[in-house]
Formats: sequence, structure tokens, C-alpha cells
Amino acid sequence: MRPFHLALPVHDLDAARGFYGGLLGCAEGRSAPRWIDFDFFGHQLSVHLVDGQDSVAHNEVDGDAVPARHFGVVLAWPDWEALGARLTEAGVAFRIEPKVRFRGQVGEQGTFFLDDPSGNALEFKSFHDDAMLFSR
Repeated sequence: MRPFHLALPVHDLDAARGFYGGLLGCAEGRSAPRWIDFDFFGHQLSVHLVDGQDSVAHNEVDGDAVPARHFGVVLAWPDWEALGARLTEAGVAFRIEPKVRFRGQVGEQGTFFLDDPSGNALEFKSFHDDAMLFSR
């Protein structure tokens, strides 16, 4: 699989650097006065300094208010558990706490959501069986 590239608006590059580089441990790549590239779990994430941002709509998914606009990464189960534990230990305010969604159903997955300092919603998920990623 080839890496994806995603660009996100942020309000504060130093806060973005602390969140993506510091808290999440993403290596920093190229940068300029108004943007920074990060290695987001093998994918290229570019954060761009902007002056404003749209609000986020939500949909109900398995009892949670999931932000309609979000992005994330699918991790191996042990990596998902370790990241969730590390973020919990760091006192991160989750948008949706780590949990197993669709328990006992097709698509059962571990998931949690958090916001970056500019309000961009991120989902971190995992499956015991990666074949469930696109199962119906």
C-alpha cells in the first residue's frame, strides 16, 4: 500500500508540533513558516496555518457522537492498546474514550477519538481481524 497525503488546517503551528510530534510521536519532515509535514504512522500529514475553521457535524454511531469530518489510522491491536494507554496516562481529553465498538458483530473494532489543538478530529482504530475493515 502506498502512503496517503492529507493536509489539515491548524490555528497554531507550535501547538500542532507539540501534538503531532510530541504527544503522538510523529517524526517531523519538511516545514516552512506556515506549514509542517509529519510522518503520521507511515503517511504524509501536512498541517497548514489558517485563520479560521469550519465547525464539525456529528453522526450517531453505536451510541457515540462521531464527528462527520475526521481522519485517522488503523493500527495493529497491540499498537492501538499501547497508544490508548499512553494517551490515557498522559491525561489526554478524549472526544470518545477508547472502547470496542460493534462488539460481537461484523466490523468489531477498537476505537477512540481525540482532537488536535485546532479541533481536527482524529480516530485511531484497530481490528483483531483486518479482514473486518471492509466487511459488510
